[in-house]
Amino acid sequence: MKITVIGAGSFGTAMSVVIARCGHDVLMWSHNPEIAESVARTGQNAAYLPNVELSSRIAVTGDLDEAAAHSDTVFMVTPSHHYRQVLTELTQRMNRRFRVISGTKGIENETLARMSEVTKSVVGENLIAFAALSGPTFAREVARGDPTAAVIASSDIEYAQEIQRTLSCATFRLYHSADVAGVELGGSLKNVIAIAAGVVEGLGLGSNTNAALVTRGLHEITRLGLNAGGRLETFAGLAGMGDLVLTCTGSLSRNRTVGVELGRGKKLTDILDEARFVAEGVKTSRSAFALSALYQIDMPIASEMYRVLYENESPRDAIQRLMSRALKAESER
Repeated sequence: MKITVIGAGSFGTAMSVVIARCGHDVLMWSHNPEIAESVARTGQNAAYLPNVELSSRIAVTGDLDEAAAHSDTVFMVTPSHHYRQVLTELTQRMNRRFRVISGTKGIENETLARMSEVTKSVVGENLIAFAALSGPTFAREVARGDPTAAVIASSDIEYAQEIQRTLSCATFRLYHSADVAGVELGGSLKNVIAIAAGVVEGLGLGSNTNAALVTRGLHEITRLGLNAGGRLETFAGLAGMGDLVLTCTGSLSRNRTVGVELGRGKKLTDILDEARFVAEGVKTSRSAFALSALYQIDMPIASEMYRVLYENESPRDAIQRLMSRALKAESER
C-alpha cells in the first residue's frame, strides 16, 4: 500500500516510520518547504523528531500537488485548527475518490465538529471511507519502536480492519472499533485534563491530587462522550483511559507541559510563544466548555481549565474551587 501522510510534525513523522516499518511506501507532506528539503536531504526530521533515522520508504515533499497525486489513502496529522483548510486544499487537487485516516486529536472551535465530521463536510461524495486513529501514542516512543497499542475506528468496520492489518507490525498493534465518536472525543478531551494534571505538578501538589484529577477527569470525558454518541467501553479502553493516563503522567506530554508552566506562574501567551509544539488541549478547552453547555453537562475540571486559559483565573484558585464544590455521591451525574 502507498499512503500519503499530511503533516510532518512529530506524530506525522512517527506514523510515517510505522507505515514504512510495516512494509509500505509513504509520502510525507510538510507545510514548510524548508523542513521538507531538510528531511529529504538528511533523512531525519530535526525540527520535530530529531535523531530518528527515516526509512528509504519514506519520501517527503512540500508540494501539495505531489502529495495529492501519490495515493488514494490520506493520513491527516495536522493540528485541528488547520485540518479543514489543509483538507480543503488537498481535496481540490485530488479530483478523485479517496480514503481518509485522521490522527488529529482535537475539536473544531467554530463548529464543535470532530475531524470525522469536518472530513465528511469537506470531501463529500469523494470520501470512500474514514477512520480515526487514537490511543496512548507519544511520537518519540512510537518512532523508536517501543511496543505501542492504539485503536482504529470506522463506521465501515471492514475499512477499520483493513487499516488494522496494514498498520500493525512487531512494535505497533491496532485494535479496531466502530465507535468513531468515542475514539475522537476520548483523544481530544484528555488533552484538557492533561493541562490540569500539569497544573497540579506546577503547583507542587502530589500524587493524591493527580490521581483524583485523572479519575474525575475520566468521569467528565465519559459523561460528555456518552451524550455525544460514544460508547462506554471506548472510554474505559486505549482511546479513553489509556490515552488519558499517558498524557496526564508522561513527561513527553505537550499539554501537561503547558499546565506545569501555568502552575508555576507563567502566562499562557509566553508559554505558547516559546513552544515549537502545538498543545491541542488549549484550543480543545474552548470546545469542551461549549459542548458541556450544549449538552447541559457539569464538567468542573474542564470548566476550570477554560477559566485559567481564557479568563486569567489563578490555577491555585481553580484547584481550590474544585475542592470546595458541593458534596455528592461518586456515581452522581
